[in-house]
Amino acid sequence: MPAVQACILEPLWVQFSSLLPQNRASHPLGCHRHRLPDRLVFDKLVQMLRFGCSYRAIADHTCSATTLRRRRDEWLRADLFSQLERVVLLAYDRMIGLELSDLAVDGCITKAPSGGECAGRSPVDRGKRGLKRSLLVEANGIPLGVVIAPAGAHDSPLLAPTLDSLQSWTPEIGAATVHLDRGYDSDKTRAERRGLGAQISRRGRAAPLQVGQRWVVERTHSWVNNYAKLVRCDERRGVVIRLWLSLAHSLIILGRLIRQAWLRYRWDGRPPRRP
Repeated sequence: MPAVQACILEPLWVQFSSLLPQNRASHPLGCHRHRLPDRLVFDKLVQMLRFGCSYRAIADHTCSATTLRRRRDEWLRADLFSQLERVVLLAYDRMIGLELSDLAVDGCITKAPSGGECAGRSPVDRGKRGLKRSLLVEANGIPLGVVIAPAGAHDSPLLAPTLDSLQSWTPEIGAATVHLDRGYDSDKTRAERRGLGAQISRRGRAAPLQVGQRWVVERTHSWVNNYAKLVRCDERRGVVIRLWLSLAHSLIILGRLIRQAWLRYRWDGRPPRRP
């Protein structure tokens, strides 16, 4: 069973390969082992993200767990996955268009059985270790920024760093409205909304999810949770967790791009059915 549809994985790899630095052999005699193809390692990492398996479990005679970790760290130092997410987001904005008049922010708690620098006691899992993702999306659910925090962190203090996670390459927001649930109903939230309008559900009042524009961030959380590596994250370093998040966001954005472009454009290799 393929980890990701070929119509999504192939263009993602083409873009990622264009970001790879040129590798030069450093051994003076040229007698070291040949470097494994980058495509093989990239496919292994996508499989790990999708199925949630460990490095040792995904390793086989074609690629060892040590090679996966070394290549992962090499690409991490080059910041390739953040660049990939940036390129895919700009491509979506150019071909489809980001709807930045309405934004939504919300948190999602997942498991972190190995602990690590970002893990904390989970209030919804009997105090076990967990992570919280505070996610910012636009009106159609395209992820724009994310902050990782311990599971016990409250949503309200995470609003400001989540809004600040918008990168410099993100298009200008202008006059936008941020849609929030009742967990953000506080004076601190209203003071730290970075000059944006805010539609906040009131505490003690029934507010169905479908009433406003907040449901899109819940849907995006479910898209991210389709990647098992992020539901039960066994990574201990925050930079590695952000690597997996960038790869997941790139797959989500590219999938939405192809789905929307299928109705608007024609190109060689266009899927016979809408993905």
